[in-house]
Amino acid sequence: MRILYVKMIVCLAGIFLCVPTMYAQTIDTTAYHQLSGVEVVEKARPSTTREATPLQIMDRSGIERLGIQDLSEAVKRFSGATVKDYGGIGGLKTVSVRSLGAQHTAVSYDGVTITDAQSGQVDISRFSLDNVEMVSLSIGQTDDIFQTARMYASAGALSVKSLRPDFLTNPFHLKAQVKTGSFGMVNPYILYEQKLGQKWGASLNGDYLRADGNYPFTLTNVSQVEKLKRHNSDIESWRAELNLWGDLGRGGSLSVKGYYFDSERGLPGSVVLYNDYAGQRLWDKNAFVQAHYKNQLSRKFALQAQAKFNYAWNRFKDVNNKYENGVQIDNYTQREYYASVSGLYTLSDRLSFSLIEDFFVNTLDNTLPKCPFPTRNTSLTYLAGQYKDNRLTVTASVLGTYMTENVESGDRPADRKRLSPAVSASWRILPEENLRVRVSYKDIFRVPTFNDLYYLRMGNTNLKPEKATQYNLGLTWSGDFSVFRFLSLSADGYYNQVDDKIVAMPTMFVWKMMNMGKVSIGGTDVNFLAEIPLFEKIEAQIQANYTFQKAIDVTKETAKNYRHQIPYTPKHSGMIALSLQTPWVNAGYSATMVGDRYALPQNIEDNRIDRYTEHTISLNRELQVRNCKFRLQGEIVNLTNKMYDVIQYYPMPGRSWRITLSINY
Repeated sequence: MRILYVKMIVCLAGIFLCVPTMYAQTIDTTAYHQLSGVEVVEKARPSTTREATPLQIMDRSGIERLGIQDLSEAVKRFSGATVKDYGGIGGLKTVSVRSLGAQHTAVSYDGVTITDAQSGQVDISRFSLDNVEMVSLSIGQTDDIFQTARMYASAGALSVKSLRPDFLTNPFHLKAQVKTGSFGMVNPYILYEQKLGQKWGASLNGDYLRADGNYPFTLTNVSQVEKLKRHNSDIESWRAELNLWGDLGRGGSLSVKGYYFDSERGLPGSVVLYNDYAGQRLWDKNAFVQAHYKNQLSRKFALQAQAKFNYAWNRFKDVNNKYENGVQIDNYTQREYYASVSGLYTLSDRLSFSLIEDFFVNTLDNTLPKCPFPTRNTSLTYLAGQYKDNRLTVTASVLGTYMTENVESGDRPADRKRLSPAVSASWRILPEENLRVRVSYKDIFRVPTFNDLYYLRMGNTNLKPEKATQYNLGLTWSGDFSVFRFLSLSADGYYNQVDDKIVAMPTMFVWKMMNMGKVSIGGTDVNFLAEIPLFEKIEAQIQANYTFQKAIDVTKETAKNYRHQIPYTPKHSGMIALSLQTPWVNAGYSATMVGDRYALPQNIEDNRIDRYTEHTISLNRELQVRNCKFRLQGEIVNLTNKMYDVIQYYPMPGRSWRITLSINY
């Protein structure tokens, strides 16, 4: 009776914290969780319900089970995350957590943050899922206090972890794969992994992608319906990655990663009043090398250090009669020099402390008139303490930020100094049940980007940082129940407030960037995961999530958009995914649902973007022949051929197909 009473509490709390429709997070049974600097990698039940702040995980088996092909598709399955997608295979894709904006969301690759000081947004379409072991999304402050300081300097963090081979049976592995699909898409991929002696290993992988991307779409204007085709939506890209891992014995461990990405793509532009002309093109080159060193110096003290150099170059070309010579070409070059040193002191089995220092330098060069050629120096100092036992986890931290900038011409912004505190706690209510309540608070900010400060005729060097305050209260439970071999539930209510929001405001003759915005964000995230054994060797899994967000503009009471939902933020969104594993074939189905949104601050009919539901089905089969494993997968995306926009006037593709064949040796 007591267990039944506990489970009734979980269900009632979920109803209380959210609207009745319940969906769930993408967590697979293979989870990776880091506690006090020690990484545990094993086949185990997900431990996300023990976190004091919301954490969602999708591992390799979950990616394959649902037939997910790119990073943005994985992120769309996380509750509280919004992906802005400009359409097509080569369209730019950015992620925002709980309506705080893409600039408040960190993106890391193998523990080191990917940055763009120019725009503050990371295009996640540049990263492949073919060599990814795990994708996770954390909101607020994570329980892991042994990361880089930069990972704590955002409201949320999307983390991508690449595969690492085990070499238990073979000293080398080889994987060859090819994807093909609608709109001329061809994507070959190759991976080679080699054991180097007893304690070292390396891997090299690369892929090529091309697609014309000129997909058909339907344009509806009142009663008039016209079938058109996207133009200038092609992409061609190359990507290569080299990894090296080494065990130095008592000297610790070392990993090094080199990455290169090169692409040319067309920017299809908006479709307004049947005008679908697009003459914009974008070239990107990005290369970085990063190194990570870790050493458990004693039973109580661990040390880690990371370093990175990043080079990013892009060229933007616009062919249009509005320019004097009929064409405009702009070149941008960014460089970043980054270093981080972390220390973890474990005073006892329950109490630990960490001290982390990050320092990095960002530069920007461009060909725009009167470029100030800024250089930004940033120091982040993170101090945290954590108490953890079988029932209680409490983490308190403070992040100190110091930033200074220099320019070759023009005005420079004032130095910035700020302390950002955070605290979180998770309490296991009953010793016999994994029923937990969690609460967290975080104060964080994001500095103006180089575009905010210096962009031609719009920049404003007097901008203040954009501040965000986060509160979260949640209830989690996991265990087995009735026909479910495993069941996980979580419901979180949250409130965020953004002050000094940076927005573009009209002045006498031109628009200027100003601290004029204030946003209030309240909402609920509900997550659900269930595993159901049906017959021998046949298993079903149900995953779902639901998000309710009321993100309103409270800047000025007399404004026409006062207390209106902010642009591109649906009140209701969710996802449901079903998968069936059998000895013969594995099947997956998922549906992503997004409610009505508004393209501009005023919530009027002319600005409304219609709701949509996108359905995807996939089938895959694996076959082992001696030392070779063959895998064939087929998918149909947008099964119902739904015409919809994520960004207004940027139509998304209708029904499409993909086939993937891979060989592992």
